Amino acid sequence: MSKSTALRRYNRTVIILSLLYALFLCGAVYGFNHKLLAGPAAYVAAVLPAPPIIGIFIAIGRYLIEETDEYVRMLMVRQTLWASGFALSLATIWGFLESFDLVGHIDAYYVAVLWFGGLGLGACMNKLMLRGDAEVEA
Repeated sequence: MSKSTALRRYNRTVIILSLLYALFLCGAVYGFNHKLLAGPAAYVAAVLPAPPIIGIFIAIGRYLIEETDEYVRMLMVRQTLWASGFALSLATIWGFLESFDLVGHIDAYYVAVLWFGGLGLGACMNKLMLRGDAEVEA
């Protein structure tokens, strides 16, 4: 089965954005660990890893718009719904536990990590619930 143009574009975009994220994050960690950053540069370096992650969210939205195979698009929509429910549910539970001082603080950007993990959960749920070839080739 050949990949659609939309899927190839999505994969290429996600790979590029993931590499940029890794580059910016490593640069920021290095700069902060070696005390090379201060003032406005520190804020720029701290925020720089975020745009590639935001770009991946946009790439998923664009993929959903551009994918012409309705079944494949439905599978990806289901994955994103699982990811959203998973990440937001865990973030909500942790937020309440944290507000009552029952657990330690976790940085908010981990919600995105949970969401990406939720995409994998969504793919598994598609496979289990649809009993067919339910993988989105992403």
